[in-house]
Amino acid sequence: MSTNQQRLELLSEEVKQTVQVFDNLGTDEKLAFLYFVYEKMGDSVTPAAPAAAEPNLAPKLLGSEFYDLSEDEQLQVMRDIVDNRDTELSRAYGALTENNQLLVWYAWAQGMGDTVVDLPADYKASEETNRLLPQLEKLDFESQISFLRQVAGEMGYSEVGQTPTQTQKTPSL
Repeated sequence: MSTNQQRLELLSEEVKQTVQVFDNLGTDEKLAFLYFVYEKMGDSVTPAAPAAAEPNLAPKLLGSEFYDLSEDEQLQVMRDIVDNRDTELSRAYGALTENNQLLVWYAWAQGMGDTVVDLPADYKASEETNRLLPQLEKLDFESQISFLRQVAGEMGYSEVGQTPTQTQKTPSL
């Protein structure tokens, strides 16, 4: 069982259902949803992640290596991360803790339209995306953060697997 699956099992049923709805969204819908979350709920969500995060651990994603890319290239990086593709920046994201992953999304949402590619002016959110935000807003603060950590932790690329447990006893000294 993967670490993400183990974390998911520990969540409340409401959070699990919300994660499942998010997981069923398409790549661009997930990106738009994260943007909407930080736009609408940023004041309550942001203190939890950045206060517990260390931005210096994400220099590739929060520095010139990302910000100097064209808008199309930035969008592709985000899509690669959401889709767990094996790329340099997706690996950099996958190596971060969930708090640092949330910080990356927060920083990108804050920079949208300025230093980060923005939503297209004619973007229309899907019905599923429009239903998901109120579903998340109904959750208490801790559940909202648990949801965001879970979905952020499912993104990016990492070859790090679960550490095997010891299955047999060894003689004591």
